[in-house]
Amino acid sequence: MNIFGAFLGRLNVDALPKDLITQCGAVGMIVIGLLVIGALFYFKRWTWLWKNWLTTLDAKKIGVMYIIVAIIMLLRGASDALMIRTQQALASGDAHGIVSSDTFQQVFSAHGTIMIFFVAMGLMFGLINLVLPLMLGTRDVAFPFLNSVSLWLFVAGMILVNVSLVLGGFSPGGWLGYPPLTELAYSPGPGVDYWIWALQIAGIGSLLSGINFLVTILKKRAPGMTMMKMPIFAWSVLVTTLLIIFAFPILTATLGMLGLDRLMGMHFFTSTLGGNPMMYINLIWAWGHPEVYILILPAFGVFSEVVATFSQKRLFGYTTMVVALFAIMLLSFIVWLHHFFTMGSGADVNAFFGITTMVIAIPTGVKIFNWIFTMYRGKIRFTTPMRWFLGFVVTFTLGGVSGVLMAVPAIDFQVHNSLFLVAHFHNVIIGGVVFGYFAGLTYWFPKIFGFTLHETLGKYASYCWMIGF
Repeated sequence: MNIFGAFLGRLNVDALPKDLITQCGAVGMIVIGLLVIGALFYFKRWTWLWKNWLTTLDAKKIGVMYIIVAIIMLLRGASDALMIRTQQALASGDAHGIVSSDTFQQVFSAHGTIMIFFVAMGLMFGLINLVLPLMLGTRDVAFPFLNSVSLWLFVAGMILVNVSLVLGGFSPGGWLGYPPLTELAYSPGPGVDYWIWALQIAGIGSLLSGINFLVTILKKRAPGMTMMKMPIFAWSVLVTTLLIIFAFPILTATLGMLGLDRLMGMHFFTSTLGGNPMMYINLIWAWGHPEVYILILPAFGVFSEVVATFSQKRLFGYTTMVVALFAIMLLSFIVWLHHFFTMGSGADVNAFFGITTMVIAIPTGVKIFNWIFTMYRGKIRFTTPMRWFLGFVVTFTLGGVSGVLMAVPAIDFQVHNSLFLVAHFHNVIIGGVVFGYFAGLTYWFPKIFGFTLHETLGKYASYCWMIGF
């Protein structure tokens, strides 16, 4: 038992799933895994898979693998969302709903974690790998082996997230793991430990990718391509990598301290012995708000390429677009406290962060107007990528305006923890990030795979997403 405990910590028989839906999900994952392995044996594709994909250093193939993982996890995260809404619809009055309260907390936490870390980040790194070297006129990224390591750290985090949903239980602490809920006294099981490890592993992979792409942009551009001749997508990636390099070490340190609290009895974020849960909340949002812009800025770069191409005009205000990117980057680090206006920081602190939150809307608005002016008097072709852009303008503007509204602390007190806030977040992340990466995928798909997609089906897909969302 001592050996068992040394390797598996708090993991024991009690950690197996007890909820019927979780058990069905566990069986489903195992069956699908066995079918994939069986198919590889049946078609004798193990060698092909190992040599051509799993060990490749080709940035394009690494980008394809990022996107495959992200789309699989998109289905996984969407199933969580379906369970959340079904539970909310059915659990009223004396009705219990479809899952227990503990499972609901795990599903809620898993949905946010998966969608941010393993869908949005995966789509982002996938597109950058596929497109950036071609845009810069270079054969590959600066560090091909590091690129592969980053991918497999991302995949390892993804596997750990899915395994912990089945074995050990997922963290019930929300997608950001606020203490004291994630401290040992309130979450004694192994779920929070595995959540920390999954995010640490994937986060280190993201940091390595950020360093890799930054060096690629600074050192691997084709002769004659000065910085101010780069496509806007390359600029958006440059700013994103700077954000990653400055923000992700904060996440690593914060989760490291939470792990030490749980595993070694330390008190960084407890209410006793000198700790303070508010320190965790400050630190996690000092990473968390730049993370939002890490996700959205490459999508802005995609839209800049799409709008110019299908308006058949040069992009309006190239220099102002670059300046706006850097303004967003700098301002994103001084707005984090608007995530907890209601936690007693005081009127003066709330006022400062409310004003900076409103100010960050200005460079974002500049980009929206530049895209609209690019379309003005252009010969617009309403292709699938362009339709994704038009859907983005509507949903993202709604999300942005609701964000400016919540930047007023007095209003934030009223809509705090409400579906108004949930709607704001999903308008900017789905209406901005996901629509942006789908626009990029459909736009560059022929360049990536060598054949075009079915245009009519693409338009129908965009309509379904817009109406459904």
